[in-house]
Amino acid sequence: MRVVLAGGGTGGHIEPMLALADALTRRTGAADPAPLVTCLGTARGMETRLVPARGYDLRLIPPVPLPRKPTPDLLRVPGRLHRAVAETRELLTELDADVVVGFGGDVALPAYLAARRAGVPIVVHEQNALPGLANRIGARLAARVAVTVPSTPLRGAEHVGMPLRTAISGLDRAARRAEARAEFGLDPDRPTLLVFGGSQGAASLNRAAVAAADALTAAGVQVLHARGPKNTEVSVPARPAGAAPYVVVDYLERMDLAYAAADLALCRSGAVTVAELSAVGLPAAFVPLPIGNGEQRLNALPVVEAGGAVLVADADLSPAWIESELVPLLTDPQALSALAEHAAAAGTPDADERLADLVLQVAGREVGDR
Repeated sequence: MRVVLAGGGTGGHIEPMLALADALTRRTGAADPAPLVTCLGTARGMETRLVPARGYDLRLIPPVPLPRKPTPDLLRVPGRLHRAVAETRELLTELDADVVVGFGGDVALPAYLAARRAGVPIVVHEQNALPGLANRIGARLAARVAVTVPSTPLRGAEHVGMPLRTAISGLDRAARRAEARAEFGLDPDRPTLLVFGGSQGAASLNRAAVAAADALTAAGVQVLHARGPKNTEVSVPARPAGAAPYVVVDYLERMDLAYAAADLALCRSGAVTVAELSAVGLPAAFVPLPIGNGEQRLNALPVVEAGGAVLVADADLSPAWIESELVPLLTDPQALSALAEHAAAAGTPDADERLADLVLQVAGREVGDR
């Protein structure tokens, strides 16, 4: 069986695409080999680095960016789309695709339209609570529509969760805690706050956490803070001997160990972040990105409503808020345990397998043992 995955552009599309690819390639039936997976992307996306690194075939098509507002560039979209659809249809024919799975973004729309013209069944996966234009169109053409957030407004939506890499979805935080804290130079027994703002950091999170450093460490709370590789001005003076440490790093290569080291996260609420934290049962204080269409707040709400996280607006995040709201939480083991239990209950660590089942069903293949 041949599966084509369209999810290039940003990590929010690429990571679930690769998690599905991994789940599919783990599947072998009694008489069938594992599905052959090909990923679609563009020359300017992160997929040019991430997809080959994971060992998957990558084919490039012309990007079709869709302007969010009416601009003169909107007039160029039909021509770009026609070219991209034509090239993608040729690829689907060459690959003899049995099913196309799209994750939204610039790559997905040409893939959906090409698959429709070629008679190849379509599966859509939407990561965010508010779908983008490509997936809104794709959902009207698809055989099945899978979503991460149950309330996502797409026709025929089925809640499967966010496909995650197994290093995260299979993480046993308690079993890895001692190893993880040793890796980052943290005390093995102190309550631990993890601060991160995505791969590039977040200025408001950096400012508030650094300004609250004294209050946190004075209360016995240690901090692992990923500031972002360009934010070299973000620093905290060394703590006195015997005090709780405050560790600042540029970037976290091992998010699994960061999650295992932490008792609570202070972070944005992008779709992948929310899914990862709930899958591993790590409670969070979510600070939605204050720009865009409000999707980050909606991403966080299911976990917040389940009792596994708290929500604070970016404008309300301050050192005083951290001291009054997070310090009491971090120094209350019972409250942390309850939050973690509710966070885990909101997670779907097997979303990659659930989506793989759905894709195999659409392709007409028997769903065997996982």
